[in-house]
Amino acid sequence: MKHFENEEWIDFVNQTLTGARRTEMQRHLDAGCSRCSAAAAIWQRVRMAGAAEHGYLPPDGAVRAIKAAFEASGRSRRKRTANVIETLFDSFRQPALAGARASGTRTRQVLYRAEPYQIDVQIEATPSGKRLIITGQVLDLLHAETVGREIPVVLSNGRGNVVRTVTNEHGEFEGVVEDSGDLELSFVGANYRPTVITLRDALGSKPGGAR
Repeated sequence: MKHFENEEWIDFVNQTLTGARRTEMQRHLDAGCSRCSAAAAIWQRVRMAGAAEHGYLPPDGAVRAIKAAFEASGRSRRKRTANVIETLFDSFRQPALAGARASGTRTRQVLYRAEPYQIDVQIEATPSGKRLIITGQVLDLLHAETVGREIPVVLSNGRGNVVRTVTNEHGEFEGVVEDSGDLELSFVGANYRPTVITLRDALGSKPGGAR
């Protein structure tokens, strides 16, 4: 009985053979040749493994989020220029109404600009004071008709508590982190340039200090 070579079985499982040759090899398998059946099975598994490899690739959004977190950690050795961040508004820099700060309200509103985005961030303590609720919105200043949708955002308290989220169709995001006092927000902006916003003592007093 004539047997076929491995190269031919590779073409067979990859469906690159002409109709006549493929029919001949299929008949050979149907005739019960164990040697060629084993060879065809091996290369079929190799083909399936290669096709499945794409399924193990992480989503683009996850890759961008990890890159942003890596850049924010300060461990990156790549010389990539980060976006210049401008603070347009900070509620903690505005004169407080009489008795407002003493009332125990722990909320901060900050507005940033990092081309081409404008980032609106609100920080609020939970009633227990142990966590921070961060809500915000990313706007694309170059495209006024759109918002910064599907942008991975990484929130960190600088003590190992990291939360990853993604802006919705309105450019809004939300996350809750443990209150270490500090807060770091990062995402990959235009041309994959990292935008990292750091707030030390985010709500004006470290945990354990005077509220």
